[in-house]
Amino acid sequence: MHDIEPHYHWRELYQSERDQHSPFYSRVYSEFTFTNMVYNYYIHPQWDDFGSQTLYAKQVWGDYEAGTAVIELIGEWNDTLYNDVKFLKENVVDPLLLAGVSKFVVLCENVLNFHGDDNCYYEEWVEEARESDGWVAFINTLPHVVDELNQSMVDHYVFYGDRLNDIAWRPKKPKDLVNYVSQMLEESTMRIG
Repeated sequence: MHDIEPHYHWRELYQSERDQHSPFYSRVYSEFTFTNMVYNYYIHPQWDDFGSQTLYAKQVWGDYEAGTAVIELIGEWNDTLYNDVKFLKENVVDPLLLAGVSKFVVLCENVLNFHGDDNCYYEEWVEEARESDGWVAFINTLPHVVDELNQSMVDHYVFYGDRLNDIAWRPKKPKDLVNYVSQMLEESTMRIG
């Protein structure tokens, strides 16, 4: 796992450690010192610790005028033992909400497992995003993680699965990715309604 880096092709457009609105502002990274671990496996030092023992993040995009953020995750999402969603909500999402973000694209292809518990933080996150006409979408979630999310009924709050699991997002620019996801959500909402 130590060689899985957060997405770096957008770094000429955005760097969270230089963004005063980012919860990761002024972080300093090493390319050689590995300190964070998911269980017994070191992860790349560019991932950001936000208080979880098994889940790490990287804000790879933020556009506060447009109210959008893209966050990449790695590790095991464990609400049962560690209440990871609480740490994510309080230490990452809340500062972004305060900065004006209401549309969250969460890249989940490196989330290895999901262990759900109470859904209050998901409900709160989505309600606060919807106040500004926003949403939360998990992108490219592994099939077994989709099943685990479904078992915890996270689908009542967050968009994921189906077409959101087959997005070639890396070649896209961040604004194009957010617009693409937004359009997909509008189309699916229109079909449901």
